[in-house]
Amino acid sequence: MQVTAVIPVLDEEESLRELHAEIASAFSGADYSWEVIFVDDGSSDSSWEVIQSLAASEPNVRGIRFRRNFGKAAALNAGFKAAEGDLVFTLDADLQDDPAEIPRFIEELESGELDVVSGWKRVRRDPWHKVIPSRVFNWLVSRLTGVKLHDHNCGFKCYRRGVVKEIRLYGELHRFIPVLAASRGWRIGEIEVNHRARQYGRSKYGVRRIAKGFLDLVTVYLLTGFRQRPQHLLGSLGLLCFAIGMVGLTALTIWRIVSWQVDSMVDIHLTDKATFFYSILFLLFGGQLISMGILAEMLTANTSNPEDAYSIMEDTGGDVSEE
Repeated sequence: MQVTAVIPVLDEEESLRELHAEIASAFSGADYSWEVIFVDDGSSDSSWEVIQSLAASEPNVRGIRFRRNFGKAAALNAGFKAAEGDLVFTLDADLQDDPAEIPRFIEELESGELDVVSGWKRVRRDPWHKVIPSRVFNWLVSRLTGVKLHDHNCGFKCYRRGVVKEIRLYGELHRFIPVLAASRGWRIGEIEVNHRARQYGRSKYGVRRIAKGFLDLVTVYLLTGFRQRPQHLLGSLGLLCFAIGMVGLTALTIWRIVSWQVDSMVDIHLTDKATFFYSILFLLFGGQLISMGILAEMLTANTSNPEDAYSIMEDTGGDVSEE
């Protein structure tokens, strides 16, 4: 068995040698081979020079350098593409993730019950303004997606090779890899991990990360729930709006007819009622949603790859998916 550690790097020159030494210590005495892939995501310090030095002196180290900063998801994508291990780790380069936990991840996967093991930083060594929004975010992700993890944001994870080769990442969807994997039938679990205080540099995440995270959550919810059937979402909303509009117009029409027939009632004019305009608005909006759903279905039918709609676990003909 071979294990690959994929590590995105952005201005972490001070921690890289120490991190590699800790990873080597975690793998020492193991009966399997291992490699470390550092992906320099456009660092402005000397991180790439350090990676080059490590790659020159250590045969199990490989470096990939981006021309500029493309983001963590892109860095992980590049690392996953280059990974040759049967198991693939991801961890941050800032030394807050403890490489000594690596054997525990491997033990969980070797039990055969899980395909993805996510770290849970139960005790976080971060300031409160990062911890509280993160906990709210994790609760929302678990509720909306049904993937019950305490710490979706944790970058310390381990995957079977088949997972990282199958999941498509873009934008900032890296924090949702377990959700994307679960939507395709992979088995997800978590273990508590030791989280250490930052020793060097500063956090790369600010307040904007919170807003981006919630927008990405909406994207993932739609991708995992309605990617192959957009009309089920748009059409359902369209029919609901259409029904509300029809009910409003029908009620106003009946009221108008009754007011004509009953002398004691004051005649009403439909255009005098705000409900009339709201009903028309709902009818038009419902029709637009249904039309959008039809167009989305046509686009899906003509552009989607049929193999993206399923994930094979085993084949009695002898071909077995990568594990």
